[in-house]
Amino acid sequence: MMVDGVEDEEKWLAAGIAGLQQNAFYMHRALDSNNLRDALKYSAQMLSELRTSKLSPQKYYQLYMRAFDELRKLEMFFKEETRRGCSIIDLYELVQHAGNILPRLYLLCTVGSVYIKSKEAPAKDVLKDLVEMCRGIQHPVRGLFLRSYLSQISRDKLPDIGSEYEGDADTVNDAMEFVLQNFTEMNKLWVRMQHQGPAREKDKREKERSELRDLVGKNLHVLSQIEGVDLDTYKETVLPRVLEQVVNCKDEIAQCYLMDCIIQVFPDEYHLQTLEILLGAFPQLQPSVDIKTVLSRLMERLSNYAASSTEVLPEFLQVEAFSKLNNAIGKVIEAQADMPILGAVTLYSSLLTFTLHVHPDRLDYADQVLGACVKKLSGEGKLEDNRATKQIVALLSAPLDKYNDIVTVLKLSNYPSVMEYVDSETNKVMAMVIIQSIMKNNTQISTADKVGALFELIKGLIRDLDGAAHDQVDEDDFKEEQNSVARLIQMLQNDDTEEMFKIICTVRKHILTGGPKRLPFTVPPLVFSSLKLVRQLQGPEENPFGEEGSTTPKKVFQLLNQTIETLYGVPAPELALRLYLQCAEAANDSDLEPVAYEFFTQAYILYEEEISDSRAQVTAIHLIIGTLQRMHVFGVENRDTLTHKATGYSAKLLKKPDQCRAVYACSHLFWVDDQDNMKDGERFVIVHLFII
Repeated sequence: MMVDGVEDEEKWLAAGIAGLQQNAFYMHRALDSNNLRDALKYSAQMLSELRTSKLSPQKYYQLYMRAFDELRKLEMFFKEETRRGCSIIDLYELVQHAGNILPRLYLLCTVGSVYIKSKEAPAKDVLKDLVEMCRGIQHPVRGLFLRSYLSQISRDKLPDIGSEYEGDADTVNDAMEFVLQNFTEMNKLWVRMQHQGPAREKDKREKERSELRDLVGKNLHVLSQIEGVDLDTYKETVLPRVLEQVVNCKDEIAQCYLMDCIIQVFPDEYHLQTLEILLGAFPQLQPSVDIKTVLSRLMERLSNYAASSTEVLPEFLQVEAFSKLNNAIGKVIEAQADMPILGAVTLYSSLLTFTLHVHPDRLDYADQVLGACVKKLSGEGKLEDNRATKQIVALLSAPLDKYNDIVTVLKLSNYPSVMEYVDSETNKVMAMVIIQSIMKNNTQISTADKVGALFELIKGLIRDLDGAAHDQVDEDDFKEEQNSVARLIQMLQNDDTEEMFKIICTVRKHILTGGPKRLPFTVPPLVFSSLKLVRQLQGPEENPFGEEGSTTPKKVFQLLNQTIETLYGVPAPELALRLYLQCAEAANDSDLEPVAYEFFTQAYILYEEEISDSRAQVTAIHLIIGTLQRMHVFGVENRDTLTHKATGYSAKLLKKPDQCRAVYACSHLFWVDDQDNMKDGERFVIVHLFII
């Protein structure tokens, strides 16, 4: 059936074009012979083809454009006729004798265009006559195209200020009245299309209406181009009249499109100064209108206007734009109780972007928007709509993009609350955005409280949320996420050693909740940050044991010992051994022999009990030997004990070549050039003989 309908429509269009071209041919012949009566006769017959009701708007447009081209030629003929002495007034009356009303009105508009150019009558009178006469066509499609033709031929003939057709003092009002009246009638015709035909063809009618909407919207564009429409005129006359028509039509498609047109075609300054009037119309629109999109575009335009120049910002303060927009959004959400959460979040996201552009110094405004969003989300639970989730990410990213400083963002008390309503995957995405912002801007987070708040924000990367199984995560993505956390930990710094120790304790508390899979990524950077703190504490006159309650190297080493022990449950013995040896070296630099000896003891226990792979043992023993060789803090007894153990482990390696290389390395532990008490030639020779 659909195919048959399309084929029939093509036939009707072809027949209409053929009839139009045939009559156009005879019209041209009459024009060439200066035969006015035949020209009018054949032009009327040509225009009668536009009386068809069988074509869709798209096909009708093709027929209309062919007729439009012919009418331009006819208009040129009418101009020539007036030059040859034909009275334009007589011509204006003559075309009204056409038999059918549609051809009659097209001809009347064409002659009317020449009539205005002749200036034999005021433009306002001719335009008023034409716009009133066009009421004779009430068929929606035919009427819309007729009025579109009227709008097109009159655009350059409006009695505007500075125009050659300018009239008396009320000239601007005349021009406005003409365009507004034409707009009102076109909108009525457009809306009427929705109520014609059976209900089963509703979708088809909506599609056809969508194809015709620009015919109506062009009137608003013409209105915006009238020079005499200044801010006062727009505020007192134009906007109230247009909004009245929009609200009263009670049609979803028309209201959504026309509100968007108003926002797009009129200047930003006008919107700002008439914000209260414009926003007052939104609650009166139909509940099914996509208000979120229209309001979001309004706020986007105003945001761009604010960003264009700092000179316009006082205007926003003067009209209290934030307060008005905030109240309007609240009323819209309250009025539309069944508004999807996507719509509410989109509105708050746009409002936050607007606030950050216009009031970057007012964190309380930004926090107020986030608080309103939290209130709306509180009855929803975790968001499951992907589009709503993306809007939440946009909402949360806006302050980061504006301030480029997570410390400033952390001052927004409602910011973490919004993140509570996204799922674990989105939480991770947002956490990565936050970390990348910190890296990009090299943001310094220098207090334990701020670090704690930050790690609460990025908890999606620190631990599993909602029982989410990390086994389902792509391994490469997981490594990238944890490496980002590791880089973040290494960026944390404070020259105040007491505060730095608090930061380390705060980070430790958070990362230890991450489970065995995350610890190998997060423990090493924490260990090295702690060792950096130890070096800070090594002042030339500083007592390593410090005062009561103060941070000391020994206190840091105790924390490190407890932290590295957590790697036992991973298990990651090789990593733990390396970290113990690093800590032993740091203790050596701090002249803390008991601490260094304890770390070596822990490393040996790990070697004996946890490292069973032969290759791992070879690597571990060489690390132990290399570290031990650099130690100078040990007394003779402790060094002998550790050296003999290392030598014993070397001799027990699985493969002979590995044994020889390891024992040979151990021989250097008995003869250290820069330590006089470690030059035991006899043992050095004995070890070499053992190798041989």
